[in-house]
Amino acid sequence: MDLEAAFQLVGEFGIHQKRMVTILILLQIYMACQSMLIVLVGAVPNYRIEKGSDLTSEDDLIKHVTFTEDISSIVTEWFLVKHQAYKVNLAGSLFFAGVLIGNVFFGPLSDRIGRRPVFLIGTFTNMTFAVGIALFAALGYYVRPWRSLATAANSPGVLFFLLCVTLPESPRWLYSQGLTEQAEQVLQDMASQNGKDRVVVKLKRCMDPGGPVFTGPGVLALVTHSILRWRTVVLMYVWYACSLVYYGLTMNGSESTGNRYFRVAMFGLVELPAYPLCMYFINKQWAGRRKSVASFLVFAGVSCLLTTWIPIHEGSWFDATTLALLGKLMVSAAFNIVYVYTSELYPTIIRNAGLGICSMSCRLGGILAPFVPSLRGVHQSMPFMAFALTGISAGCLGLILPETLNRPIAETLEELQNPPYQRILEKEVYLFEEDPSKHKVPE
Repeated sequence: MDLEAAFQLVGEFGIHQKRMVTILILLQIYMACQSMLIVLVGAVPNYRIEKGSDLTSEDDLIKHVTFTEDISSIVTEWFLVKHQAYKVNLAGSLFFAGVLIGNVFFGPLSDRIGRRPVFLIGTFTNMTFAVGIALFAALGYYVRPWRSLATAANSPGVLFFLLCVTLPESPRWLYSQGLTEQAEQVLQDMASQNGKDRVVVKLKRCMDPGGPVFTGPGVLALVTHSILRWRTVVLMYVWYACSLVYYGLTMNGSESTGNRYFRVAMFGLVELPAYPLCMYFINKQWAGRRKSVASFLVFAGVSCLLTTWIPIHEGSWFDATTLALLGKLMVSAAFNIVYVYTSELYPTIIRNAGLGICSMSCRLGGILAPFVPSLRGVHQSMPFMAFALTGISAGCLGLILPETLNRPIAETLEELQNPPYQRILEKEVYLFEEDPSKHKVPE
């Protein structure tokens, strides 16, 4: 039998798969706490400076700066304000720099050693990242000392690492690598855990067992292959834009007026409507993956652009903060779709390398995001102007990518040469009337 028939036989979403999804959901919550840690640990309270003070050294800051808000953070402990404020942004950037290093090494590596050691999330579990941000805000509200908060947020990491060890290898990857027997064993274990002990999985042999050992294409194929090269360039910018706007809005939102913990929670919970929204649009023929990503990015950029014209009024239901939340909603939807869209644009044999490269570009956006709010020193509207230009340009650029809705997904690089896989312009879709060809008068 082929691979798709085998998945249907063993159970495509049985007890075994649900157990794996649960682990991934918990991991997403943990990662949300990690990525947002600097927002509360590095919170900048209100402060005043004595008139005529010369703040040229760290001792001057300690003597002449008085914090008027009672919070515990690295800012209040080490007086990281004025010329020392960059250290807070640098701390946030270093987290994404670490993730970037992981993407550089483990993205291509997972195409050679498998998906179990280094895996990527699916669509549904992204929703729990938003919940994780809100839970982190609640944790920060009850655990105020920054050292205790950092310890509470980091401690579950060891447990999640041990849980991830139990995840099986991807049968698709094993099969694409010519490891048919191992793919059969994983599928057989899935069937057993799903209560289908009598099922016997026997896959078609994808290569001659006596032939040479199969080695898949390396990451250089993303550069040397003509179709993948341009596809990768566009996707890298789209991922970069999603990350910059997403994390930038979240971190910038914590500096607005009102309760800090409530704002952080709101910038997490506002993502929840994005997921059913994008799941609806990406399966519609008139929208699909390509137009949905482009539209959400453009709308996010426009929302950010409008915030530069509307002032912040505390207590008002519609102000710049509302538009910023709308922008976060839009970019969250685009971010969620781009995971699915990118995985469909790359062949199975090199998909994880492509996702790794795109994710690397995404982390570059995350590295720069903590510094964007500091552009407020140039002009109050500069941070949102940067988000607006980035979102709108990425949305327009994404329109040159091919649509993947109801199209076959390539398994190998050779399949990309076939028209169904490389078509850039999709055929015309008739929304309000049937295809005119159906009304041709027969001769």
